[in-house]
Amino acid sequence: MSPLSKNKPQKKHAESTTSSSSQSFLGSFLQTLKDIFTDKGVVLLLIMAPIIYGFFYPWPYSTEVVNHVPVGIIDKDNSNLSRTIVRYASASPQLNTQRFINEQDAIEAMWSDQIAGYMVIPSGLEQQVLSGKAASVSVLGNGGYFILNKNVQLGFLKAVSTVSAGIEVKKSVAQGAYSPTAAKNTQAVPLQIIPLYNQTEGYGAYVVPAVSIIILQQTLLMATAMLIGTWYEQRRHMTTIRGWLGRIGALSMLSFIIGCFYYGWAFELHHYPRGQNMAGSLLFLLLFCPTVATLGCLLGLWFRQRERSMQILIFSSLPLFFISGYPWPADQLPEILQLVRWLVPTTPAINTSVQLNQMGASVAQVAMGFYALAGLWAFYFALLLLFRWRTSQKQLPHKVSIKM
Repeated sequence: MSPLSKNKPQKKHAESTTSSSSQSFLGSFLQTLKDIFTDKGVVLLLIMAPIIYGFFYPWPYSTEVVNHVPVGIIDKDNSNLSRTIVRYASASPQLNTQRFINEQDAIEAMWSDQIAGYMVIPSGLEQQVLSGKAASVSVLGNGGYFILNKNVQLGFLKAVSTVSAGIEVKKSVAQGAYSPTAAKNTQAVPLQIIPLYNQTEGYGAYVVPAVSIIILQQTLLMATAMLIGTWYEQRRHMTTIRGWLGRIGALSMLSFIIGCFYYGWAFELHHYPRGQNMAGSLLFLLLFCPTVATLGCLLGLWFRQRERSMQILIFSSLPLFFISGYPWPADQLPEILQLVRWLVPTTPAINTSVQLNQMGASVAQVAMGFYALAGLWAFYFALLLLFRWRTSQKQLPHKVSIKM
């Protein structure tokens, strides 16, 4: 007997031992953990990648509030009133003003990204104001950069509004009103804007808590599909129902720990709103992670190859984020996308997570998100069992009847 043939029974015995040990929940749970930590690619995706994202993804948004936006001013009136408007605009911390002789120069400067917008003060502005006629100035911004455009509009609005309020006070005083009373009556209903859940009104505090759920989903999906694909290539993918639950439990546990890292430390590091309902957030992770892990197992059996998960899933992050209903109103999406988006865990998960962790919603207030995730887990697991049953049927020996 050759050495190669001697090794064959031992190999079969080892495979059968591994297969039998993975039939129970605990055996499958421990075997999955062992396979994860002996696979560098899976460790990199499942553990290292989300930790690295937690450090470096929020970094570009660390400034949070945009100030000193370069803008232009074209003063065609050249009066005391127009100079006052220019002075107030130049004093705004949101704007960094520069003068232009004509509007065409300002347009060319905006096209070359030297300025983000400009204001045109028309000729005869002061004369119209003094005569009691309606007067206005024009503000134009670059709509391609909506945050810069917002600062341009808001900065010029505050400057013009302050000057307009001063003019109204002077008119009232000229008509015999007491100066403090006239100043108080200029704004009969004082407007006070208090942002509740994003007090800095920063872009990072808005987008990072939502994107973190996308990061958790995509890294867990790719790592799980890669691991299942490896088992498929090694013919180790089949197991019992308890075996699948053990695999899902092991993958979910590691992803749950990474989720706690985001909730408990990454958001703290970058000073984002957090921890408003920590118990509800942890309960959310306990449901979200198994749902995503089950979908990853299903995709791994479908792809059947280790590398296929990276090739397909890595490009799905941005489309899934935009159809989730967080950055864009869901009712404005095409009807087909409004239906398809509910097949993905991040659709209910992003809003549920933000409402619990950033806004302090109760579990009862976001119950629909929990129901949707539970329904998706049941749906994915049913498909997983269906795939297991069909595969086992194919492996059964076929009976052949011969008529005599």
